[in-house]
Amino acid sequence: MSAASEDNIDAAGKQTEPASGAAKTLIMRGNRLDSRDLFAAEREIIIMHGEEHYRLRLTSQTKLILTK
Repeated sequence: MSAASEDNIDAAGKQTEPASGAAKTLIMRGNRLDSRDLFAAEREIIIMHGEEHYRLRLTSQTKLILTK
């Protein structure tokens, strides 16, 4: 999940998801994930929980904000 490239921009100029469905492997230690692994390339991730989508953002002050 890196910065937008010309391949990932739609006609309206918005970034789209890569068609390849690229995945990232994360390592869990017990029930823990390191946030540095989650936010290595982006400052926002989308979490799908059932039918709901949540946004987890890393702020400029390195705080986490989870919104629905």
